[in-house]
Amino acid sequence: MDEERVEQVLQVVEQIPPGRVATYGDIAAVVGESPRWVGRVMAEYGSNVAWWRVVNVKGQIPGHDISAKERWKVEKMLDEEGKLEMRRVRLALSNLNKPCEILGNKTL
Repeated sequence: MDEERVEQVLQVVEQIPPGRVATYGDIAAVVGESPRWVGRVMAEYGSNVAWWRVVNVKGQIPGHDISAKERWKVEKMLDEEGKLEMRRVRLALSNLNKPCEILGNKTL
């Protein structure tokens, strides 16, 4: 995977504050990639960022819902039924900024 493109995705994920989520599609729109590609980046490189704050449009992280649910609970993102409350916690796309371009080790 292209290291620069991976870093752009991870930088956007780092912008998501506690108690909020963004979808794969939201992040994809910011970085100019497909939602599937964002999902792949998260699966391979997302363990060092707040991966539980990146969900699909249904408010799920396939294969990781149980461990994510504990974090969502701590960040008070669940409704009375224990489901992620997407309408309330989804971060508006306008709150995500495109990351700076990275050249070598320098950020512009």
